[in-house]
Amino acid sequence: MEFCLNLRKPHALGIVSAVLILGLLSFRMAECQTPSFMEPIKYKALRCRKHSAVLTDFGATGDGKTINTKAFKSAIDHLSQFADDGGAELIVPPGKWLTGSFNLTSHFTLYIDKDAVILGAQDESAYPLIEVLPSYGVGRDGGGRYGSLIFGTNLTDVVITGGNGTLNGQGKYWWDKFRAKKYNDTRPYLIEIMYSNHVQISNLTLIDSPSWNVHPVYSRNVLVKDLTILAPIDSPNTDGINPDSCKKVRIEDCFIVSGDDCIAVKSGWDQYGYKFGMPTKDLLIRRLTCISPDSATIALGSEMSGGIKNVWAEDITAIDTQSGIRIKTGIGRGGYVKDIYVRRMTMKTMKYVFWITGNYGSHPDDGWDPNALPVIKNINYRDMVAENVTYSARLDGISGDPFTGICISNVTIGLTEKPKELQWNCTNVAGVTSQVTPRSCDLLPPSDKVFNCPFPDHPHWDVKLKTCSHIDSKKIEL
Repeated sequence: MEFCLNLRKPHALGIVSAVLILGLLSFRMAECQTPSFMEPIKYKALRCRKHSAVLTDFGATGDGKTINTKAFKSAIDHLSQFADDGGAELIVPPGKWLTGSFNLTSHFTLYIDKDAVILGAQDESAYPLIEVLPSYGVGRDGGGRYGSLIFGTNLTDVVITGGNGTLNGQGKYWWDKFRAKKYNDTRPYLIEIMYSNHVQISNLTLIDSPSWNVHPVYSRNVLVKDLTILAPIDSPNTDGINPDSCKKVRIEDCFIVSGDDCIAVKSGWDQYGYKFGMPTKDLLIRRLTCISPDSATIALGSEMSGGIKNVWAEDITAIDTQSGIRIKTGIGRGGYVKDIYVRRMTMKTMKYVFWITGNYGSHPDDGWDPNALPVIKNINYRDMVAENVTYSARLDGISGDPFTGICISNVTIGLTEKPKELQWNCTNVAGVTSQVTPRSCDLLPPSDKVFNCPFPDHPHWDVKLKTCSHIDSKKIEL
């Protein structure tokens, strides 16, 4: 049976009589329940698809009450057959689509209409327990971990996008139980993509995730773009975007309000991370706006045991946020954070502008090695303005393991009406500054010559998005 094909081909209207059109409208709209799709859908994507289907073709009901996990799984399973024939897209139409966890497939686009909301089920049984990440050894909350609302592993060419459609994790159910210590396993994320290549996550609004929002892990060639991520500022562990042991990631044009770090760059936890040995590298973050009163705009760590290197961040705005760029590590982490380049940050109402923590103490288990010390070096910050700041900087290395090569230039920090007397608190660090106000600490002395810290050209990764149209796709036959 073929659903809704002709209504998406405008030329068909010119050869069908008005009476027949009315009859078709009555019949087809009842069958498809997606009258908005008489209008073309266009979106930008890494790849356009040859085949197309609508979620309602698989029995879904968008009333916000009916569970649609089976419909999502059936649709994606059916569309997977087209992976080698131009790929397929699944359109989530207007409505409220309650679902548990479901898995994506390769050469596939999940498109969420601007008036569509995917609601995460408030039921643990709707999220299967999955294996812990090998670079962590345990779920981040302890124990095992629940599968994410949208999950994928070992994929090639997968797109999650929309017309600013919404994923709502209905997180309060999970936060309350977490605070009451009722969980032995890690709460689900909204989106997790593992061991995958050529991934796009874009043009969506993510609301109230049970825990982290977007988690690409062990993946490469990842584009995260035009996301709005919202969670209460006191919600637990609702990190915005967490690239984890990934290579070649671009995060652009995102607005995040979070109860935790807006972006947290990771690569594994203690002995599990450095044994797994997969760093996050070649990461570009730009045009980010962050609000997070109790956390960082961009955090590097604390799970950084596989290493983090070659990170560029530019054109960043932080408002009412605890810190700008924060490096989090500690004894037992091992690994490294190096070759970090940040410029053009604007910060308003901050506790710290610069914060490096060398005493982060959480560990996955008792097997961590106290001799595994992190290497922190070649950290570069330049061209920043901040106002209404309590502390300019707190920079704490590790005794016997100083953090070196810290460079800060052309930074002006305006203080709050009641600033702390000690503006730069520095221990076990080494570096240099130029044109920094207030004056930095003695361990980062001002240079005799004016200079700018390096910001080398970042790689121009070849990401060219195509304009895709739903009406150009072939409607599948069921």
